[in-house]
Amino acid sequence: MGIRLSLHSPREPMETTMSWNAPTLWWLAAGVLVAAELSTGTFYLLMVALGCGAGAIAAHLGLGGTAQLITAALLGGGATAAWHLKRASQPRSAPAASNRDVNLDIGETVRVEAWDEDGLARVHYRGAGWSARFAGSGAPAPGEHMIVAIEGNRLSLAPRN
Repeated sequence: MGIRLSLHSPREPMETTMSWNAPTLWWLAAGVLVAAELSTGTFYLLMVALGCGAGAIAAHLGLGGTAQLITAALLGGGATAAWHLKRASQPRSAPAASNRDVNLDIGETVRVEAWDEDGLARVHYRGAGWSARFAGSGAPAPGEHMIVAIEGNRLSLAPRN
């Protein structure tokens, strides 16, 4: 497989042939997949790019086109499946509204002076007034409460034990 490039000059015609062999095409495919992964953030594309790298190595070793495809498919597909199984076996993280890794206010303590009949209160936290919603079980009571989630500009509070 070759790509013919013809370069013409006004004085004399000149023809140059640039041959793109199989390893070059595999490495280009891997590079395109890595660039796509960088723009999308899909880690699975890196696993497929790893398969393309394996296809390139198979081509460097002189294996035929079918063997290159099988090598790329096995390694790329296997790496993708292994990554999917690894992610599926890990516990899911909490939603962003209640995840301390996302919001460092989760777990902090606030003092509630009084609750209204709807389970809402105004609390003073970090130098500002906040609207708060009772997220615990039972009836809300004044006292120390812990921030369990932040929904927009409203704190969700549970009693501190």
